[in-house]
Amino acid sequence: MAIYTEQQAKELLTKVISFSNADECECNLDGSNTGNIRYARNTVSTAGEVSDVTLAVQSCYGKRTGVATINEFDDASLKKVVERSEELARVAPENPEHMPNLGAHKYSSVNAWHQSTASVTPEDRAAAAGASITPSKKNGLIASGYLNDAESFNAVMNAKGMFAYHLSTNVNFTATIRTEDGTGSGWVSRDFNDVDKMDTGKASSVAIQKSMGSVDAKEMEPGKYTVILEPAASVTLLGNMFGNMGQRGADEGRSFLSKKPAEGEEPVEGAPTNRLGEKMFDERVTIYSDPAHPECPTAPWSGDGRNVDKTVWIKKGVINAMPNSRYWAEKTGVDYMPTAYTGGGIFGGNQQLVMEGGDESLEDMIKNTRRGVLVTRLWYIRQLDPQTLLYTGLTRDGTFYIEDGEIKYPIKNFRFNESPIVMLNNIEALGKPVRINGSMIPPMKIRDFTFSSLSDAV
Repeated sequence: MAIYTEQQAKELLTKVISFSNADECECNLDGSNTGNIRYARNTVSTAGEVSDVTLAVQSCYGKRTGVATINEFDDASLKKVVERSEELARVAPENPEHMPNLGAHKYSSVNAWHQSTASVTPEDRAAAAGASITPSKKNGLIASGYLNDAESFNAVMNAKGMFAYHLSTNVNFTATIRTEDGTGSGWVSRDFNDVDKMDTGKASSVAIQKSMGSVDAKEMEPGKYTVILEPAASVTLLGNMFGNMGQRGADEGRSFLSKKPAEGEEPVEGAPTNRLGEKMFDERVTIYSDPAHPECPTAPWSGDGRNVDKTVWIKKGVINAMPNSRYWAEKTGVDYMPTAYTGGGIFGGNQQLVMEGGDESLEDMIKNTRRGVLVTRLWYIRQLDPQTLLYTGLTRDGTFYIEDGEIKYPIKNFRFNESPIVMLNNIEALGKPVRINGSMIPPMKIRDFTFSSLSDAV
């Protein structure tokens, strides 16, 4: 049994903690039933189902911590994993940043589970793959794709009375569809909590259209262009930026949010060390997290069991909040700003981000563009400079030249060198947010996006 009810999880974790002799004991229980199907060259290649539950026990003696994991839950095994975590804690070095366990918290109600997804069968997965393969073959194209569905739960409990539980479902689909000669390529991605929203045939039609439309791509000179970034093209850059918004990194001078004295000036004691409260982006930029968001819900608690509610990180271009740890919050005398727990190990997911946008669809944005470049997605993204968040990477699977509101012809892919900081200051328009990688991201029209060289990749 991989899915425990809230009561079953509570009973098991209560038993585990009853075996503890440590100063503190905290347990994480993560379980999942997952199914998948993969296809390549218009043929299903693999399919399977995986069911597992993992228990992690963390024991503390003072500031010494030990962690042990297990996936067997008879009493003897539970006692053994608790004893092992205690043995490790006794010989572990002290952690000067150790924080005591939290007590009980109240959590907001989040609906992230759907019976439709929990009930997906192998036949359903085969039909979903067929809905992508059949039209690809009909058009003389070659399809490759992957669909994964999961029902999962996460629970955490400690000896101080804290208990949190979250049940969820997710389904993810990606497809790459190419011409037989490999000169045209299209790509699409969709993810939902409710599989009834997933239409792999409709999604694949987007990749099919881009595949056929990207043949005989023309070269354009590298340079600065107005671009329309589809959500899949910007979500990784935005996620990387958020991952670098931590308060500690800024306070210690390691991030783009560090506030340093002007050249030649000495640091002033008590002066701000980060850019909290400063305007750094276009005023249309508002980014937040909300566990109860109806389109992309997450667990309403953090990894340490602290309740997490809606948090606005960037408000009208201003840095409104910065993620931190309990230790760093206490050390610097500020509020603790946790992020939602996304699961550990193989159960881990993407951190949710919701970026506000406008009312335009992607098609509307193209119609309203005189000259520009449409980018399907970016890949192979690497950081060049943490202080400016300069990244490099490549466009892929459909890059097109826009003129007078129409897609005129496909163009060869580019390597880009760009910072999301600059990108979010060069906004011309924002479209309607859509779900991508567990977040809600709008298509964006950006001026002066830097393409540094051409790429032969399709």
